[in-house]
Parts: sequence; structure tokens; C-alpha cells
Amino acid sequence: MKAKIVFASMTGNDEDMAEILEEDLQDAGFDVDCSDVSFTDASDYLTSDLCVFITYTYGEGVMTDEIADFYEQLQELDLTGKHFAVMGSGDKTYNEHYCENVFDFEKAFLACGASEAIPPLTVENAPDDDDIARIDQAAEELAGKLNEQ
Repeated sequence: MKAKIVFASMTGNDEDMAEILEEDLQDAGFDVDCSDVSFTDASDYLTSDLCVFITYTYGEGVMTDEIADFYEQLQELDLTGKHFAVMGSGDKTYNEHYCENVFDFEKAFLACGASEAIPPLTVENAPDDDDIARIDQAAEELAGKLNEQ
């Protein structure tokens, strides 16, 4: 199984999440390619079985330019037959905007025809030990779901 993880990280929190997930999926036998959104085209998902996007939400739900560009590219794809997962970090002080971009990408993947493998995983700020355990669990669920195929 091939997995493509794309992350957007301003503070390093989402890059940390991507690295944890990458290692977990590799341990589960996936061939994983992980890259920063600034150096990735959404069409890179076309060659993968599992498409993962990990993003932050800036302020009150604003998508920064590199995230917005990738979002636009994603909306042009047909990902029918692919599985996806979205994860990301945010700050709960922004209330209803907490991790808003994570849910924007969930909708975009669904609109592209991809199947949601697990519910979105959100983390407040940097991943702590409990969050790392949740990422590990998510990787197990992803591996189980895709190995059923």
C-alpha cells in the first residue's frame, strides 16, 4: 500500500504529526512519501492508496497562500477509489474556528470522491503524549482499514 502524507506547518507542530504518522505507517508496512505542502502538487495523491493531509488553521480560519493553492489543486482531482485522512493543529482560543481548515479539507476530499478512512484528528497546538497515542491509534485504524481491501 502506498501512502502520501502532505503537511503544512508554520510552527513545526504539524510536521511533528506528519513524522509520527509516517513512522507508524511505515511500521505497518506502507510505502510512505511525506512532503511539505509548499513543495507538493495535489496530483501526487493520484499514485497513492491513502491520501493524508495535515494542516494548521491560522487565526480565524484563514488559509495561508500555500494551503489555499493546494486546496484549489485538490478540488480539481478525481480521487474515486482512494482513501483519505485529515489531521491538524489549532488553537482553541479561536472557538468555532478551531482546526477549521482540517474540516475544509475533509469536505474537499469527499467532494473529490475519496473515501474517509478515519474521522478527522485534531490537536491543540503541539502534540503531547496523549495526542501522540491518538496518532498511533489512527495509524493502526488506517492500516486495518486499508489492509481489508
